[in-house]
Amino acid sequence: MNIIIKNQSNAERVTRFVISLFLLPSTLIFGYEIFPITQSIVGGILLFNAISGMCTIYRLFGANTCPK
Repeated sequence: MNIIIKNQSNAERVTRFVISLFLLPSTLIFGYEIFPITQSIVGGILLFNAISGMCTIYRLFGANTCPK
């Protein structure tokens, strides 16, 4: 059984990557408060999604935007 199954289109992966670039350094800019830490965590999740091509939420709902 394959754990990481690609279920995102390339355009969606690029979008998630760009958004993660804005969210990841928020703790360096705004300090170690709860909101910037949360933004950095979300940025890390989006970066993982962009690199791997797999979205866990899509997998739970059976969605797939990746062309066959």
